[in-house]
Amino acid sequence: MSIHYVSEILPSLFQGAGLTLQLFFWTLIGSLPLGLIVSLGLNSKIKPIKWVLDIYVWLMRGTPLLLQLIFVFYGLPLIGVVFERYDAAIFAFILNYGAYFAEIFRGGLQSIDQGQYEGAKVLRLSYWQTIRKIVIPQVFRIVLPSVGNEVINLVKDSSLVYVIGLGDLLRAGNIATSRDVSLVPLLLVGVIYLLMIAVLTYILRKVEQRYSYK
Repeated sequence: MSIHYVSEILPSLFQGAGLTLQLFFWTLIGSLPLGLIVSLGLNSKIKPIKWVLDIYVWLMRGTPLLLQLIFVFYGLPLIGVVFERYDAAIFAFILNYGAYFAEIFRGGLQSIDQGQYEGAKVLRLSYWQTIRKIVIPQVFRIVLPSVGNEVINLVKDSSLVYVIGLGDLLRAGNIATSRDVSLVPLLLVGVIYLLMIAVLTYILRKVEQRYSYK
């Protein structure tokens, strides 16, 4: 492994890592609010809403993310819905991770004691005020470790976008490996993934420490 060769392939790897981080960022921005909204719907007393959302969560959790990517990019055009590669990846990832976050948030919501809601009624808080000011802050603390695990998984799952031809970090490494007949690019890809996950793990631990309480 020469320093010269490493310096030659690093720019393409960093470019791929940039796309990986973009996908990671936009998926979190979209899937966390979606998961929270869906979790409220799953706890709804309105049966049709609950049934529709149950089916959505079942489909997203019951089929591989890889298959969902293929369906969004190659399948939806058959019914006239066409996405660019990048948009298809963002759409599929948000739907998939929104379902997983919904189940996590639902568990957090169900752990809140009913007395909290009754106390909010005594204080004359509306349902949405109760959710925003009393329930969500507690749910956030409860689900933080589980959300953190999914966030870490998201970094690794982003490598699946190769199936629709996006140039993410792993694809950049595969191209260099095939071209140069060397495992060095994939070794560097592994190092970059480990560095990204190490940074995320550190940030998540700090956030957990910030919001932890006895």
